[in-house]
Amino acid sequence: MQKYIFTLFILIGLNGIAQNLELEQIMKGDGFIGNQPENHRWSIDGSTVYFDWNPNNEVGNNTYYWNSSMKEPQILKDTDKEFSQIDDSNQKEFETIYYTKAGNLYAFNRKNKSIKKIIVASERIYNIERSNNPEIIFYQQNRNVYQLNVKDFSIVQLTNFKSGSESEEKEKSKNHLEKQQAELFQFVRDNEVKDAWYDEKYKQNKETLIKEIYYGKSSLEQLKPSPNGKFITFRLSDYATQTPTKVEHFITDDGFTSNKSARSKVSIDNLSKHKMGIFNIEKDTVYYVSFSKLTGIMDYPAYYQEYDNLKDKEKIEKSVVMVSPIYNKTGTKAVFELRSQDNKDRWIVQLDLDSGEITELDHQHDEAWIGGPGIPNYNYGGGTLGFLKDNETIYFQSEATRFSHLYTLNLNSKKKVQLTSGNWEVRDVKLSQDLKTFYITTNTNHPGNREFYKLDSDTKKMTPILTNDGAYEVELSPNEKQLLVRYSFKNKPWELYVAENKSNPTLKQITHSTSKEFEAYAWKNPNVITFKAQDGNDVYARLYEPKAATKNKSAIIFVHGAGYLQNAHNYWSSYHREFMFHNMLTDLGYTVLDIDYRGSDGYGRDVRTGIYRHMGGLDLSDQLDGKKYLVDTLGIDANKVGMYGGSYGGFITLMALLTEPGEFKAGAALRSVTDWAHYNQGYTANILNFPETDSIAFKRSSPIYFAENLQDKLLMLHGMVDDNVQFQDVVRLSQRFIELGKKDWDLAVFPVEAHGFKETYSWIDEYRRILDLFNKNLLEK
Repeated sequence: MQKYIFTLFILIGLNGIAQNLELEQIMKGDGFIGNQPENHRWSIDGSTVYFDWNPNNEVGNNTYYWNSSMKEPQILKDTDKEFSQIDDSNQKEFETIYYTKAGNLYAFNRKNKSIKKIIVASERIYNIERSNNPEIIFYQQNRNVYQLNVKDFSIVQLTNFKSGSESEEKEKSKNHLEKQQAELFQFVRDNEVKDAWYDEKYKQNKETLIKEIYYGKSSLEQLKPSPNGKFITFRLSDYATQTPTKVEHFITDDGFTSNKSARSKVSIDNLSKHKMGIFNIEKDTVYYVSFSKLTGIMDYPAYYQEYDNLKDKEKIEKSVVMVSPIYNKTGTKAVFELRSQDNKDRWIVQLDLDSGEITELDHQHDEAWIGGPGIPNYNYGGGTLGFLKDNETIYFQSEATRFSHLYTLNLNSKKKVQLTSGNWEVRDVKLSQDLKTFYITTNTNHPGNREFYKLDSDTKKMTPILTNDGAYEVELSPNEKQLLVRYSFKNKPWELYVAENKSNPTLKQITHSTSKEFEAYAWKNPNVITFKAQDGNDVYARLYEPKAATKNKSAIIFVHGAGYLQNAHNYWSSYHREFMFHNMLTDLGYTVLDIDYRGSDGYGRDVRTGIYRHMGGLDLSDQLDGKKYLVDTLGIDANKVGMYGGSYGGFITLMALLTEPGEFKAGAALRSVTDWAHYNQGYTANILNFPETDSIAFKRSSPIYFAENLQDKLLMLHGMVDDNVQFQDVVRLSQRFIELGKKDWDLAVFPVEAHGFKETYSWIDEYRRILDLFNKNLLEK
């Protein structure tokens, strides 16, 4: 396959060390590495695999396909793409699959592989649901639910939702001109009599029409019919009016600046209000679910006790967000989960559709915040939740043991069973077609792995399938006899493989993505090591070491972004440019340490919440302990250690230089948060609560309050059109430095870049400045 070819040069560093890498190469990212396959999936008959790929480094991805008769994958023709996009995940037992495309309804027949248009309409059709009657499907159109009989193709509208209120539909009082017309003209009076007659006839026949359900000014969301078609559940949401931020774009097509709206800032005033409604179709009535009896629904967070204006506050029912019910196969049982908007509670409840009553099944409380794999997070989507074959037992994930594990609970006996246990996490859960066996992805053997197991729900036996170091992203074939695997290792990017569904199968590689230029360099396999933190906890990190002959006793600590993310793992990093940059640094004699500090993903609840109410606390002390490990164990000079990172990594770099001056000789802070009161709602409120209620947490966590402590060399780099961590952040901190008379800082701005840089020339310029910073400040003069 055609690849871009780059010439490899030998670069002599400032200390005379030869290396085989250049910034101009590695900052091309996948353009240098090779574009890896993604979105891998099976055809619905299991004969073919599909995936998105760009092996020729073109403008965008193409859909490729492969089957066992082929040597290499081929581009899928446009005429065949529709087959590759059909999803039968909720219709596996049906011969005919119904789906939407471009807002129209289609049917696909498994037997003859034919596609048929069912409904073509100007109003978009969406949210296809199967009934427990194989001849009935439900779909939504224009915020209403419809029932389609696929045998005789009769359509029944089940709901008639309308915005506004019923009173608004009634006759308005006449104004002066309307009254005058009626007084003067018999014609107008005659029409009024006719209209009144028709209105009366309408009222007499109204029982034959669909009842209007008015929902005022709320947002109508999450309409879902019960499998028997007797009930429709829905959510009404009232969202607070939020003040958007503005991002100014300076490089535009027309030469004028462009001001664009972006996210709002964190505030308790941004909380929304939600309620769940049930429309009983047979009784033609609507009623709403009460959550007032849920455990902890009236409890305030513990941190309120630190504030005089909050500790004795009158208790009220918490604001909650709920998701649509999950039904068993027969449609006789319904469960759903909801989460409090103070982020401290998650409930799983059973719903009685006839009465609207709920029964609490499981309650998880965390004084920090609810989260973890398979558990609804701040985006308020659903977690792992479903029914087993008996139609009476649900499965879900919980951090009750401080690690996210899989549980079952019988709705009749209320007996809860923990299926998995240990100081590791269940990362992903797929229920087998037998509805009692699970396929789970875990990090059982090492926090930095993503392993694949088969789990029997009766015996709790875990059968290992793919457990070598690295990460396995697995899609089961429809008959569950084959595996489509996306796999990577620390120094080997993602590729696709197929294998039999058995323990330790042979993986047959079907893609080859890396370029010859990338393969020409001997990429290091960094060790994933642990060191002890001050509080005795083990901290994991990737260690990149130079050859003994070239070691310069200088070290650089890299801080990954996002806070809740993992990078000291055994598979290919999303920070692939940084991985290659670290190889370059070791060629120059530097030692590099990449730490999964407190707050990082993959290590359970206590690590995840270790930064609660103090960003720049344990997460920063882990960096200092990493430095101590480098000095005490590897012989690094304590006065020759630098730090860099982007986003949350940039924030930690700022906190290191401003709250621990003298510890790091130089730091580069990329796209960094400088004041958490200016960041977004979902992420920030989880960790620091709200600025109006927990000002202590925000102040001790924001670098701008420590600007007077700057004494080490700081380089800040930021995209000017960043709509995530916005340019205002670094501008505000710059003004503080100016007013304080600080001199040891520089600011590099990138006019066309947002939070994630896109242009190679921007990446090159950014990392050239970072490399110069470290070479000038960490190497011997």
